[in-house]
Amino acid sequence: MKLGDLGEFGFIERIRAAAASGEGVCSGIGDDCAVLELPPGHRLLTTKDLLIEGIHFDRAWIDSRCLGRKSVSVNVSDIAAMGGRPRHLYLGLGVPNDFSVEQLQLFMDGFLEAVSEYGAFLVGGDTCRSPGPLLISVTAEGSVPAGREICRAGASVGQDIYVSGTLGDSALALSRLGAGMSVDPWLASRHHDPTARVALGQALAEKGLAAAMIDVSDGLLADLGHILKASAVGALLEERQLPLSKAFRAVLEQDLQQMQLALSGGEDYELLFTASPERRAELDVLARSLDLSLTRIGIVTSAGDGLRLRHVDGHVRHADSRGFNHFANSGHTNPQQ
Repeated sequence: MKLGDLGEFGFIERIRAAAASGEGVCSGIGDDCAVLELPPGHRLLTTKDLLIEGIHFDRAWIDSRCLGRKSVSVNVSDIAAMGGRPRHLYLGLGVPNDFSVEQLQLFMDGFLEAVSEYGAFLVGGDTCRSPGPLLISVTAEGSVPAGREICRAGASVGQDIYVSGTLGDSALALSRLGAGMSVDPWLASRHHDPTARVALGQALAEKGLAAAMIDVSDGLLADLGHILKASAVGALLEERQLPLSKAFRAVLEQDLQQMQLALSGGEDYELLFTASPERRAELDVLARSLDLSLTRIGIVTSAGDGLRLRHVDGHVRHADSRGFNHFANSGHTNPQQ
């Protein structure tokens, strides 16, 4: 079926019927505005991402359902990075003529599935026709107890630097897709269907374990650079301590240059944070309780040191923390901000 046959309002009605409602949603889809409530003592978190076909994704590489799921996760990841709970999402779509109702339905199935998994609700949005590529605009709202939000500016000299999960998997999958190579299914899922580390972010905030935090979307070096700039500090990273998956290590054994993907590749959506060395035992307990690795990869140093990287051979060099810049770079399917 063509979208023109269903019509904009017919499709919106489908979404309204499928979207759940619950805690904090006084009035969702169907009015001019959503009417929402936050728990007493909580602060509102709001983030927004724009995904454009040909820049952030290629429909030849990702199915519509996964694209819907990823559109949610990359936004919810920002809420997780502040230690918050995701609550409400708004979806804007610019739909090209060649995108069928069936494809759009699969997209919405994936979108609503992911929204539900994160305990949030779709409460509004907009749809229109796009004369060009598929455009996806998502706004996500969350909340965090007042004073518990984790910002980028809390790092101080002597703190440990941690990252969750593994690094470089998404970028490796993307590089192989771009080269027309086969991609390990697990690696492909890391790129097409990432997981926002919501439970970890909330636990770090609740227990006061993280001093500064960010999600790894632009790449380890770039996102750590954001923390260092906001906190006016430097850092020393240990290359041998970077957490790498078995799939990534298998490729690395054939080509050591692929290590750059773990440092600068982006779209890992893991949480990168600093913490006092006195909290190491508590972080070990938390990692076990969440069944999620938390790896200590470096230490915060003085601002004058800048960002340095100690290689496996012991050589220390200053690292380039510049991430992908949409207005300075050109290319295909680049990381989200």
